Amino acid sequence: MLMNQGVTLLRVERARRKLYQVQKKYGFLTHPKVIEQSEKLDYLLNHYQTCRSNH
Repeated sequence: MLMNQGVTLLRVERARRKLYQVQKKYGFLTHPKVIEQSEKLDYLLNHYQTCRSNH
């Protein structure tokens, strides 16, 4: 389970960086691409939190 947490954490960091890039490119927090990436990050953060609480 610990390895899953580490992999998920790496994915969270990658998604967070991509969110910054997408927001910089499109400029608006309400742009569909920014919202889509934000939702991906939210999903990964929730998954990471679930992994932590189950461990």
